[in-house]
Amino acid sequence: MAPTPPPPHVLIFPFPAQGHVNAMLKLTELLLPAGLNITFLISAKDHRSLSGYANIHTRLNSFPGFQFHVIQGLYEGPLDSAEKLTIMFDCMSEKTTLLLRKLILDSPVTTCVIADGIMDFVLDAVEGTGVPVFSFRTISGCAFWAYFSIPDLINSGELPFQGTNMDELIVNVKGMEGFLRRRDLPSFCRSGLSNRTLQQVSSISRRALDAHAIILNTFDDLEGRIVSHIQKHCSNIYTIGPLHAHLKSRSLNKSISSNSLFEEDKTCIGWLDQQPPKSVLYVSFGSIATLTRDQLMEFWYGLVNSKKRFLWVIRKDLVSKDDDKLPSELENGTKERGYLVGWAPQEDVLAHPALGAFLTHNGWNSTLESIVAGIPMVSWPFFADQQINSRFVEAVWKLGIDMKDTCDRTTVERIVNEVMEVRKDEFTESAKRMAKLAMESVSEGGTSYSNLDRLIQDIKTMGVQHEDE
Repeated sequence: MAPTPPPPHVLIFPFPAQGHVNAMLKLTELLLPAGLNITFLISAKDHRSLSGYANIHTRLNSFPGFQFHVIQGLYEGPLDSAEKLTIMFDCMSEKTTLLLRKLILDSPVTTCVIADGIMDFVLDAVEGTGVPVFSFRTISGCAFWAYFSIPDLINSGELPFQGTNMDELIVNVKGMEGFLRRRDLPSFCRSGLSNRTLQQVSSISRRALDAHAIILNTFDDLEGRIVSHIQKHCSNIYTIGPLHAHLKSRSLNKSISSNSLFEEDKTCIGWLDQQPPKSVLYVSFGSIATLTRDQLMEFWYGLVNSKKRFLWVIRKDLVSKDDDKLPSELENGTKERGYLVGWAPQEDVLAHPALGAFLTHNGWNSTLESIVAGIPMVSWPFFADQQINSRFVEAVWKLGIDMKDTCDRTTVERIVNEVMEVRKDEFTESAKRMAKLAMESVSEGGTSYSNLDRLIQDIKTMGVQHEDE
């Protein structure tokens, strides 16, 4: 009797940042029960953090076909600017191109690589090996399409900007002609054409066409119209999100799987338990965004003056160190209605009945988590894809209000009250409707459910073909 062929072996390789690692670990957890073997490439820093703050080893060690491959010697500094992200990107390219190629060539059963789409050097690493690359974009479909359209904006003269009117409409990102403004383009579009980040993002986005396929953490009812534009250039796309909802939908374990690289302060759940339903504003600017002290104070005054209860994530590196004493009115207002933590179990927080709205930077994971929980948003994007996401939150999905490019206490107070009070019913109904569509997409027969099955089957078919060669 012929020996049983080994299961398909997939290398999964995220960019080492919280949002990227989180999404690709969730994809890993969806693929493992299908009988795939997976090697997950991870930086030493992220592996230390996961080991210390998440239950990742407990969850994944039950699958004998899973292993981490820890990468030593990468940049371990902050990623709070385009310059520092570039440092990390260059370091990754230098340190891992040969490593990835060696992993593939040393293993006779590497079926495919699922690589973070931001790392186009992976395409160079696998060249000539015959191993296909799936490009996983951890940003939204709308942000990827805007990135992809940058050469069109340059050719049409819409980039670089002429004049100072940031509300002028952008007409050469197809599907967004009627509502996309200059200020809604990624932040690096505000510089000249010589901006390195602009050049890199444009080039990397176009290189997705060299991949075998594109994987998007989204669902068709949310971004199907935009995805249809991407499909005119790359027909093989798997929309399989929201991944965290998919994981709960398919898993026998309905508890939330934390992939946090930060220590979560779960005391905030006890505080939420004591608050009335739909009364709390959750405030978090994610793992990378930073504030000046002036911005911090404007937000703080706006939150206290709104008279709303608030749970605020203030990372230790959110703002530069400053020993100034907190004004008494803020201290008293926070004691009365607020709760501060260094990091929160976000999915648990958003699912809590006390939550009424989310003041967010609109990173894609946070945006999807808010959508699935049915929570309206107040959007304050920091950089990159977040500018596009926040515009869609307000203008397309009708899930909240975008207050990008403003940061004063009066505006914060006004918009928080508009979302949580004046237009509460409107946004709540819209959020509930989108949450229902999100869950339908990951339920059996839903589009994302079917697309994930198609992805798994395609990988298994590749494994069979590899054995036959």
